[in-house]
Amino acid sequence: MADNARALNRFGLGAALGEDPPGDVRRWLTAQIDGFDPRPAPIAASLPSGKLIEMLRDSREERKDLKAEAKQTGAYPKQMKQQAKAAGMPGPYADLRDAYIAAVGARTNVALATATPFAERLVHFWSNHFAVSVDKIVTVGLAGAFEFEAIRPHVMGKFADLLGAVERHPAMLLYLDQAQSVGPNSPLGARAAQRGKERGLNENLAREIMELHTLGVRSGYSQADVTEFARALTGWTVGGLAKQPILQGPGPKFWFAAPIHEPGSRTVVGAKYSQSGEAQAQAVLNDLAVHPATAKHIATKLARHFAADDPPPALVARLEQAFLQSQGDLPTVYRVLIDAPEVWSGTPKFRTPWEWTVAALRATGVKSIPAKSATGAFQQLGQPIWKPGSPAGYDDIAASWAGPDALYRRVEMAQRIAERSAATIDARKLAPALFPDSLSPATATALTRAESGPQALALLLASPEMMRR
Repeated sequence: MADNARALNRFGLGAALGEDPPGDVRRWLTAQIDGFDPRPAPIAASLPSGKLIEMLRDSREERKDLKAEAKQTGAYPKQMKQQAKAAGMPGPYADLRDAYIAAVGARTNVALATATPFAERLVHFWSNHFAVSVDKIVTVGLAGAFEFEAIRPHVMGKFADLLGAVERHPAMLLYLDQAQSVGPNSPLGARAAQRGKERGLNENLAREIMELHTLGVRSGYSQADVTEFARALTGWTVGGLAKQPILQGPGPKFWFAAPIHEPGSRTVVGAKYSQSGEAQAQAVLNDLAVHPATAKHIATKLARHFAADDPPPALVARLEQAFLQSQGDLPTVYRVLIDAPEVWSGTPKFRTPWEWTVAALRATGVKSIPAKSATGAFQQLGQPIWKPGSPAGYDDIAASWAGPDALYRRVEMAQRIAERSAATIDARKLAPALFPDSLSPATATALTRAESGPQALALLLASPEMMRR
């Protein structure tokens, strides 16, 4: 694959219709580090997390009232929801689902129209690295705000700042149940124990920070480290949702609730932390952010995403060194990626459904699509946005996406896109623009022999070249 094709597809999101290929590909990519806009119009117009938390609180109250009414009348809550729907009433959580759909639309339309596709790919990479899932109702409305507020502003900064923003965001705190973690010996925990209502420590966030976000599995930390870190994290919660006024906070956002923080010093991964309050967990995060195991974990994932399913060891080592020497400065790491010969050669990566859909739409000149259409398309193709099913995020290897059924769905989608676009697009002329100096003779011949314009375009969108990057 030629350098232009690699720049457009491996680093970017696919060539846009009518876009001239970059002249100096490495300069084009490097310029996107400084040229990235963290708040383009569709993102800026999205609902902020504070408003979404208020909506979540109202939905919870509405659901509680629905249950109470059902108990009084003897009706089942499900029946009451059906009756409300029939009467044109939205019911609990409907507005949060609408917010989710709108956020999917905003993310998709930014990807379709962006002039900095490499930067947007990095946003998607980090959003998947720090995955939250709308499988949990409390996360449905907040998943988009999480990417827009915690990921985008820090994707061109220090990893430590990105990590701190991610772990404080309400979406992460609610998704991994940190908002309900109470130190057993905290003032509130001790009072609850006296009443026979013990409030427990939740280790989910601490475990996933170590296993997925920073150090990685089999990197030397122990269960005791997870428990100690979980104790340090107590008090990190979401204001505006709790029943107790003392935990409400000044507003619906991140809130450190001192009454549930576990007192005492902690020892995590061999280091002692005597700080008090919110500063204790932050000190742990600061050290994890620049730990050698974190550097290796991040380097491996970046090499897998940009170079090969089996990450080249030499590239991993160079990325790891850049991360450590720069203390986690992400643009420094990105520049090593841009200069890496392993990314400009070797076997192409297989596109995920998200990557393929965005590339196909950009190729046919689509600048925006309705939010519901975007949400439905990714659901149909097997990669609903912000719904990976686990905190590990979506897989980044071909084996997870190249099955026969998944390919058949893409062929169907390619036909639908072609039917809408073929009247104004000549696939034979488009193909070399999408894949400069990289179009295979087999694909070129297939396009020449196509019986119609729509068939030619569908063949191009479902070609091996389009499936890979």
